Amino acid sequence: MSSIKTIAIKGTIWTLIAYGGNQTLRLVSNIILTRLLVPELFGLMALVNTFIYGLNLFSDIGIRPSIIRSSRGDDPKFLNTAWTLQVIRGIGLWLACCTIAWPVAKFYQDSQFIWLLPVVGLTTMISGFNSTSLATLNRKMEISKLTKFEVSLKVLSLTITIIWAYFQKSIFALIAGNLVSSLITMIGSHRLDSTVSNRFAWDHESLKEITSFGRWIFVSTAMTFLANQSDRLIMGKLLSLELLGVYTIALTFAFLPRQVLGAISGKIILPLISQHQNLPREELRKKILKKRWFLLMGLAGIITILFVGGDLIILTLYDVRYHDAAWMLTILGIGLWPMLLHMSINQTLFAIGKPSYLAIGSSIKVLCMFIFIPIGHSLLGTLGAIIVVALNDIPSYISVNYGLWKEGFLTIKQDFQATIFLIGLISTCMMLRYLLGYGLPLSQIM
Repeated sequence: MSSIKTIAIKGTIWTLIAYGGNQTLRLVSNIILTRLLVPELFGLMALVNTFIYGLNLFSDIGIRPSIIRSSRGDDPKFLNTAWTLQVIRGIGLWLACCTIAWPVAKFYQDSQFIWLLPVVGLTTMISGFNSTSLATLNRKMEISKLTKFEVSLKVLSLTITIIWAYFQKSIFALIAGNLVSSLITMIGSHRLDSTVSNRFAWDHESLKEITSFGRWIFVSTAMTFLANQSDRLIMGKLLSLELLGVYTIALTFAFLPRQVLGAISGKIILPLISQHQNLPREELRKKILKKRWFLLMGLAGIITILFVGGDLIILTLYDVRYHDAAWMLTILGIGLWPMLLHMSINQTLFAIGKPSYLAIGSSIKVLCMFIFIPIGHSLLGTLGAIIVVALNDIPSYISVNYGLWKEGFLTIKQDFQATIFLIGLISTCMMLRYLLGYGLPLSQIM
């Protein structure tokens, strides 16, 4: 047990190192690129990436989590069948990018989508050939090796993007880094683990196991995409590309805690819970809650920084074209709390094979967004739309907690305690900010 605990701690440390390194690189490159490129390019690329991300999730059958949680996760037949499915899916995704390019261009009345989606979409086909070693190393919790690999690729991608943007201030700068990074990832992944050598295979037992687990993964990830990306699809129609680019900058910071929690959940929490899913529910629940409390304290600190000081970060780092992102970040930051509460526990439902509750919650969230974002925009303009986005994780939180209650993992009491802690922390920091003469957040729109 102590060795598992040690592995989990080391894995978490390496995950945080990877996250911190990637986000530092991303922030530095973001600041540089916003000085080289106009906001419209970020808005345009945000829409392209949203559609590609959506196609990825709408075709997700849970290949990576299947490898992580399966007792056959080291079986060559199982891995090669999974890899074959992954390759087929990657090719299909690129063809889908080509198919939707014209309708998307017509909807947004911008002909650039006709060539942008097929070109950027090449990353999906390239990624389809990635080695399953990326999943097996995660399964074995060899996070240090994955971390070094991922950070190296991030450095390469951002370097190419910045150099290209310096010499040619066009959207090709944002495309080039992604394409080269995808290609190097694919080649490098086949050298990460000498015990894995992928080749085409078609084992019916392996296929049955992957698809049976993947049914709800498909529904859940499809709904997750709509829940997490619909705001950009809707905003792309309601706002100008320039304002959408500013909104994307705010999201870059607002999603920081979500991304770090997602990394820890996928690389640490899911493998660990999968290994202990046969324990009595109450015993497993106590183990999870004990570790989760410290995680929530850290997340509360990040939310406080975003709410109390996020506007100052934007106003300091970005030029005047992006200053509207300051008040957007303040609102979006506090709205993340319900999402973080359920993200810190929802991998339990995946590990025990019950992802349906997440899919239901995401479906309700999507419906609310399509109804209320346009209403919020019509009543209060961009401010109204941002407020709706900030509140849109409440349906998912309710659905996940219903599932946790049904499956014996309810965390409402701990959620309440953590929320009280968050309120106290924010109140204290708001008072300090005011006393130091920085005023209060949201003063830009008051």
